[in-house]
Parts: sequence; C-alpha cells; structure tokens
Amino acid sequence: MQEQPALSGEDYRVLKELGDAHAAIRRELAKRIVGQDEVVEQVLTAFFAGGHVLLLGVPGLAKTLLIRTLAQIMGMKFNRIQFTPDLMPSDITGSDVLVGDGDERAFQFLGGPIFANFVLADEINRTPPKTQAALLEAMEEYAVTVAGHRYDLPQPYFVMATQNPIEQEGTYLLPAAALDRFMFTVLVDYPTQYDEMEMLLQTTSRPEQAVGTVLSATKVLRMLEVVRRINMRDECIKYAIDVVRSTRPATTFSALVKDMVDCGGSPRATQSLILGAKARAALDGRDEAYPEDIRAIALPALHHRVLTNFHAEADSVTSRDLVRDLIKQVPRPVWDTQHEEVRQRKNWLGGVRKWLLGERAKKAFSG
Repeated sequence: MQEQPALSGEDYRVLKELGDAHAAIRRELAKRIVGQDEVVEQVLTAFFAGGHVLLLGVPGLAKTLLIRTLAQIMGMKFNRIQFTPDLMPSDITGSDVLVGDGDERAFQFLGGPIFANFVLADEINRTPPKTQAALLEAMEEYAVTVAGHRYDLPQPYFVMATQNPIEQEGTYLLPAAALDRFMFTVLVDYPTQYDEMEMLLQTTSRPEQAVGTVLSATKVLRMLEVVRRINMRDECIKYAIDVVRSTRPATTFSALVKDMVDCGGSPRATQSLILGAKARAALDGRDEAYPEDIRAIALPALHHRVLTNFHAEADSVTSRDLVRDLIKQVPRPVWDTQHEEVRQRKNWLGGVRKWLLGERAKKAFSG
C-alpha cells in the first residue's frame, strides 16, 4: 500500500492546538446547547473531516442554534436558507444584477446566501430537485456556476441540512445520489427530562449567553490539512473497507443484507469512514486513528447509504439496525481486539480502585 505522509513537528503543534480547541468549543457550546453530546460530537467530527451533515429531527431541537453558535465560536460567517417549494436556484446561488448609470451600466454578480462558511439548509426536502441540485453542486465543488462563470465559495465551507422526519406531505425526498453527498446523517432526538429542564431555565429565565471566539478560518484550514495526515495502519484501512463492503449485497457475508438491501455503501462511504475516524482521533489529540474510531462513526456515516427493500420494510428492519449488526460481525484486526481487552481490564481495575477508596473514606468518616 502507498506510504502515507508523515506528520511534521509543526503538524504536531497544530494537532495539540486542535485538541485544546475541541475542549474550548465544547465549553462555549455548553453555554447555549444543553445535552445532545453525541449530536455535537458527530457534527464537529464531520466539520473537521471536511464533510457536510444532514440532521433528522422534529422542529424545536436547537438545530439552527447549534450551527449558528458554532459559526460564532469559530469566527466565521453564517447564513440560514429556509427551503420552500417556490425557492429557485438563483435565490441561493445569486445572480447577475444590472448596476450603474448610462453608458457605465453593466452586469455584476451578486452572491446569494450560499456564500458563507456555515450554511444551514433548513428543511432541504421542501424545495424542488432543481434547487436541491444547486446546493449539492456547491457542496461537492465548493463553487457555483452562474451565467457561465464559476465563483468559488469561501473556505472552510460547511453545510448542515435539516429534514423533518414527520411531515412528508408536499416534500421532495432527497435521492440516493444526493444523500451520498452528506458525510453523516445525524438523528436529533428529544432531550432528557433533566436537559429539558436546564434548557427551559436558560431560554425562559436568562438572556442568551455570549460565546467567545476560539478559532479563525485560517487556523481551521490548517487543521483540516493536518487531519488528513493523521496516521492509520493498513489493517485499519482494510477494516474500513470490509465494513463498507459488508453493506453491499454482492460482497457481503450477511444473509440479512443479501435479502433486505438493494444498494450498499459507495466508495464515498469508505472515504467518509476513514476521514471521520481521522477527525475523531485528531479532536481527541491523537496522531493515529484506530478501528474503534471507525466503529464510533459507522452508524452516522453508513445508515443513509444503505438502501433497504420491501423485505426489510415488511419485517420492520431499518438500515440502522443492519449497520449496527454488521459492526458487531465484521472481523477486527487482532491487535485491535487485544487493545480493547487491555482497555476493559484497566477500566475494571479503575472501577475497583474507586470503590475501595470510597469504602475507605466511609470507614474513616464513620470512625
């Protein structure tokens, strides 16, 4: 396999800076976002992997607040686009406008709301495919073409689209090719009772807290470069390939997949697994991505790319169920299994040590 580029001393400095920034971002987000730790972590992982996210959740779960606050923390421009049935491609990309007076009149390009670092595509399934395609082109090419001219989008560029999974009347469902453009599809569930109580106290009793700026566009672009150079062993890359190939009916070992899946993950799915695992490692301050990182992001990276058929629908089996099952079954590298056993032993010993210290403290207090 081709040798991977090595991390330099400067890369390690940036990597430490990224780990510190991750902790700072989480602290700042906690001022406005209560709970939803898994959602926040998956969104950050996708962002630092250079991908985009599709959020599935009912209205009112702070999806807009999340991306708006992220943009403020990172010191970048944010725009929100409300997708509606009458929205046209030029409404989001921009168009040529006639400006000037007399002989000086000329057409000038006026960029639309898509020209921002963070873009929220709210209810993307409520706009026709033609408008959806304009956004998807921007996500893939990081540029838009208007009247034959190409205009580059600001970097870094991150799109977070939302879909309401409840109301489907009058919607235009994203086709498989469009879903494949999103690195992760993240489910946003209702908060716990405790988190909902804390959220209500924050939003109905106190003014919105200000958040500090932790990063800048220049720093983030440097971090995105370093993420791609995070180390990954050949066995780990092969493990990612095996996970994706297990979702394809033609190459899987699973009888359920052969019976219930029409189409599995594409090579873009494997890219998402590898880049997502590297980003997760970098956010943790590590210079190497492990199979555990792949397993941690496999569900948001794969379930929207596994298209089930009527057999799965008849048996109430979802793509998420299948991906969870495959993660447990795909053979892991031997050293990964050994590392997990060591980690479990350390966790067990740590738990016993804490219990013993607690018992000693109780005896000392009672004595």
